[in-house]
Amino acid sequence: MSRIGKQPVNLPKDVKAKQEGRSLLIEGKKGKLSLEIPPAITVELDNGKITVKRNNDSKKVRSLHGTVRALISNIVEGVTQGFKKELEIIGVGYKAVMKGKSLVLNMGFSHPVEFSIPPDLKVSVPAANRIVIEGIDKQKVGEFTARVRRIYPPEPYKGKGIRHSGEEVRKKLGKALAKQ
Repeated sequence: MSRIGKQPVNLPKDVKAKQEGRSLLIEGKKGKLSLEIPPAITVELDNGKITVKRNNDSKKVRSLHGTVRALISNIVEGVTQGFKKELEIIGVGYKAVMKGKSLVLNMGFSHPVEFSIPPDLKVSVPAANRIVIEGIDKQKVGEFTARVRRIYPPEPYKGKGIRHSGEEVRKKLGKALAKQ
């Protein structure tokens, strides 16, 4: 039995959950999200708890058991608190600017890089070298953060680039220092 999958998901008082066919709809103060439940997994709604069970013990169904429970838990957390990721821009002259509903990055390329912001995410730039991404869907927040970071990941020699807030970048010795 999956250790994660057998734990019930507790619903806070302000969260409502209902099941319509194979989809589970969860609604909270920040919004509502739905999840398609695979056919081999059953979801039971009891007063204030969601329990995930599997129909058989094949390897694929066992792996889905814990995954579905974790996805439901992330949805409940998203509609109550939301998710937030921060990025830092390191480098002289590198900056981020909001232009309408798009994020513009000046990263030393011959052109500025422009991202259109998905409608369900909130992106803010409190300083020229910080980007804050917020939303209720953990997967969309993480995917957009990864897309922005992929433009200029931190390089190992000077540490310039876009990194997660608090991320440590191990620096390498340069060519002159490496030779002895």
